[in-house]
Amino acid sequence: MSAHSKTLAALALCVAIVPPAAALDAGSGSLRKPIDRVLDRAGFDAALWGVEVRRLKDGKVLYSRNAQRHFTPASTTKLLTTTAALDAFGADRRLVTTLQSAARLDGRGRLLGDLFVVGAGDPSLGQADLEKHEPAAFDVLVDALKAAGVTRIEGAIVGHEGLFSGDRRGDGWNWDDLTWWYGAEVSALAWNDNAAELQVAPGEREGDLVVANRLPESRYSSLRVSATTSAAGSEPALRVTRAAGNVFEIAGSLPLGGEPWKGFVALEDPALYAATVFTETLAARGIQVMGAPRTQRDALPAGARVLAQFEGATMAELAAGVNKPSQNLHAEMLLRLIGAHAAGAPGDVEKGLAAAAAFRDRLGVRDDSWRVNDGSGLSRGNLITARGLVDLLVAMDRHPQAAAFRASLPIAGQDGTLKKRMASGPAAGKVVAKTGTLSAANALAGYVDAKSGRLVFAIFANHHTVPGREATAAVDALMELLVRQ
Repeated sequence: MSAHSKTLAALALCVAIVPPAAALDAGSGSLRKPIDRVLDRAGFDAALWGVEVRRLKDGKVLYSRNAQRHFTPASTTKLLTTTAALDAFGADRRLVTTLQSAARLDGRGRLLGDLFVVGAGDPSLGQADLEKHEPAAFDVLVDALKAAGVTRIEGAIVGHEGLFSGDRRGDGWNWDDLTWWYGAEVSALAWNDNAAELQVAPGEREGDLVVANRLPESRYSSLRVSATTSAAGSEPALRVTRAAGNVFEIAGSLPLGGEPWKGFVALEDPALYAATVFTETLAARGIQVMGAPRTQRDALPAGARVLAQFEGATMAELAAGVNKPSQNLHAEMLLRLIGAHAAGAPGDVEKGLAAAAAFRDRLGVRDDSWRVNDGSGLSRGNLITARGLVDLLVAMDRHPQAAAFRASLPIAGQDGTLKKRMASGPAAGKVVAKTGTLSAANALAGYVDAKSGRLVFAIFANHHTVPGREATAAVDALMELLVRQ
């Protein structure tokens, strides 16, 4: 296609997604009063709402409030990342993690040097998926090594994370998020979401220490337990903090006979975590590794060859793995992958944000005044508009990857972060949308299959002081209004 043709195509798409000026004045109509009544409920007097509802077939704006003002989008930011990733890679692209070495394999099965686990930015590396009957990624790689005759590695397992560079955490992330899985560090080599599961149960008698375990049971992390078993019927008062590195302190108490507690903590230096667990997996499968695990970002040694590989999930599956559960780490990895794809490795936040912005520009999305700091929405510094986000959703409905994108979104009352919302009302199964949640900020953006046809919407509630469930209840009430249109 010529440059002139591309320009005409871009202009045509802009016309398609940007409604005429007359349509932007949505001050009247059947939705105005009922939506205003919901947004103006007691408790939201000092809150700020940013809302736009647009009819997809003709672009008519059915409702608008503060749609051109900036709001903290929380995890609806992930829509910016996953749309750009699907555009860049396509729905069927798979990322390939490899084992590489420049060392010789001798006649006794000894690899005479280091073995590199080369991260491809694949968020799907993890433990076995029992529901899907899929083996663990590391077991697949070990199977391939054993089939190649490897019995011993004279060097070390090196976690190679050179595909990404820059800070492992996002600009504007809160320090108290960093202990938990949703604030995990970002690396091109990530295993098990760079996290470990902690399980804590009360002891057998009042005064006993609680019983604490971690999964996987790797030497990479450890626990210091001082929490005790309190009297039956007392309130749980468990505290989990990061003591230093990957040592976690469990203090406070759990009541005798009470429910166990489970949580997921983030582990620092993810590539070293992956290298350590892979070393342990090899040992458990009968392949001894002589060196201590380490990491590397520099280029692989000359002559490195692929000994084994693991193909991860498709990009469509990765997008769903971001949007349905609202997975921050996976979104951040996709952002850096977009950057590496567009501007060359190593990928980083700046390259990824620039590539995503260029994609939106090609679609004609009105984002000139936006500020986007990360790919997940965990940053409190992100600022976008409801109108621009609706532009993006309208454009994606006409995009070649529209089906994959829509399939990536949570469905009201059925799955993802909307599984327990709108489950029994008229909106059940008729709303597909991305949620967003931070302190004093809630959001929802996506599509509604209404009686009159498909609607596109973005809703932001910022600076409220009501419990989050009240804010989401108000948003869900809006969905019921839209479904009936």
